Amino acid sequence: MSLRIRPARPEEAGALRALARRAYAPWIPAVGREPGPMGADYAARIAAGEAFVLDSAEGCHLGLVVLEEAPDALVLDNVAVEPAEQGKGHGRRLVRFAEEEARRRGHARLRLYTHAAMAANIRLYEGLGFVETHRATEKGFHRIYMEKRLP
Repeated sequence: MSLRIRPARPEEAGALRALARRAYAPWIPAVGREPGPMGADYAARIAAGEAFVLDSAEGCHLGLVVLEEAPDALVLDNVAVEPAEQGKGHGRRLVRFAEEEARRRGHARLRLYTHAAMAANIRLYEGLGFVETHRATEKGFHRIYMEKRLP
């Protein structure tokens, strides 16, 4: 399967929001409410150049990643994969893209946060070389902050 990651286009904001809602819906019971990416403003993310889409050869959206610029790192704000496509390495591909983008922009680290209840995501990020830096409660979410130093 030929896949590509590209910047999201303005007309795709609704499709990205719907993809994120499907991808994060299973986490609602663990988190106790909708995870933040379910209500994100994807039109604003696209306009800011922060949203990228993983497409199949047929042009179907398989996943998305949102990247935020910070003074000393690139922040991986959101990774979402279509539920039917999960477990096929697409999430890892999107994280690798984020690492490459961080390097391209001159950053030595990639940061992210996830909800403390999302144990599967925490294990995934640890397996990809991220380490926990701290925990905090923000906007009612119990977050674990992680980072990966890039060679």
